[in-house]
Order: sequence, then C-alpha cells, then structure tokens
Amino acid sequence: MMWPNFFLQEQERMAGLRGRAGSKRRPALTDAQEGKIKLAFFVAIVGVTLSVLAVGTEFWVELNTYKQNHSTMCEAAHFGLWKFCSKKLWVEDVEVERATCGPAELPGEANCSYFKFLSTGDNARIFQRTTKKELNIAAAVISLLSITLMVLGSLCITMALSKGVESLLKPASCFFLISGIMVLISLEVFRHSVRWLIDSDQSVPLEYEYSWSVACAVAAGAVLIFGGGCFILLSLPGLPKKLWQCCIRSTATSSA
Repeated sequence: MMWPNFFLQEQERMAGLRGRAGSKRRPALTDAQEGKIKLAFFVAIVGVTLSVLAVGTEFWVELNTYKQNHSTMCEAAHFGLWKFCSKKLWVEDVEVERATCGPAELPGEANCSYFKFLSTGDNARIFQRTTKKELNIAAAVISLLSITLMVLGSLCITMALSKGVESLLKPASCFFLISGIMVLISLEVFRHSVRWLIDSDQSVPLEYEYSWSVACAVAAGAVLIFGGGCFILLSLPGLPKKLWQCCIRSTATSSA
C-alpha cells in the first residue's frame, strides 16, 4: 500500500505545481480582443498588398513625347523602381485633343528592360535624359526595407493570434508604422529622381505624369500608418478611455 500512496501523492503534487504555473501565465485573448486584432490585421494586410503591388509594377511615372505632324506613330515610356518600358503607339489610338503621346496603357510596340544601375551600376538614358542612380537606388532600397518591416509586423500579429500573446502587438504596431512612413519616404525620393531626370536635358520636349502605381503607394503608406495606430490602441486597452476622460476634464475646466 505504500507505493500506490506515494505515486498518488506525487501526482497531486505535480498537478498543484502545474496549477500554480498556469495561474502565473497571462490569460489568453478574449473573443472581443481577437476580433479587433483580426480587423486591424486585415487593414494592415490591405496596406501590405497595395505596397507590394506598387513596388512590383513599372507604372510609377509616364513620359510622353509630343505628337509630330504627319506621323503615324509616337513614343511614350513608363518606369518604376526597377524596370523601364519604352513604347511606340499609333497616333490614331491617341485622343485627338491630346497634344502628347499616351497614355502608356495603350497597345503598341513595347520594349522593357531592367535599369542598368541594378546590374552594372551605370545610369540609364531615357529620351536623351540621364537618370541619377543614387536616388533611384535609394528609393528601391527604402521600399524593400519597408516590405521587410511589413513581414516582421505580420509575423508578430500571427504569433499574437496563435499564442495569445498580447505583448507582441506593440512591436507589430512599430513595424507597420515605420513601414508606412518609409513607403512615403520612398515616394518622395522617387519624385526627386524624376525631377532630376526631366531637368537633365531639354532637347526632346516631354510631358510627364505620375501613374496608378504611385496612387497605390500613397494609399499603402496611409493604410499602414492607420493600421499601426490601431495596434497601438489595442496594445494599450486603457488608452482610449484615459484620453476621453482627459478631454472631458479639460472641457469641464475651460467651461468653469
């Protein structure tokens, strides 16, 4: 009878230790918290998708030459962070009221290639104009770093949802906020590179306009910053209530 009693006491002791260890752990996320995190994560994923779409496409800016009299074709070009495409369009496809060739989405003979500074380090020439590779490389690197931060933020949120660790929301919010800001910084650097390209030579008259990839990048930056702000509020559950109380107190003080 001694051995069964010993094993029974040992099992009770181990169960008590596991119970005390479990009581020290933080409780898992509630259904309401998990639902809010998933909603904020959906917002962030929209920003990530828009950012990847913008970075991977070559429709950041369009360069359009002026239509020539008695010419059946005109030249246009469009490029992004990595790739440049020149196109020859039929003048009859271009709107009659439009003085320049384009838009670049029209069907025509296209010739696309990656920028030389990605392989040989040389500047590219577009319509007798020369790119400034330092600005182009800086915009590309910043965009890649922003996508890396988006991936890290997504991993943090995935682990927070699967493991129920609420503390991972704070680093995720920082990752998404910084990535959104970096997307906007990449846009500004790219804008300076376009201005450098346009001002580098004036022998061929050109008109330029930013295309839909830039709109995607702007939307991505705004959505990522908003998503990061949502995660900050979710990581500090008492913050909205405290802010509301401070506003009420300040209003009451000013009215008194």
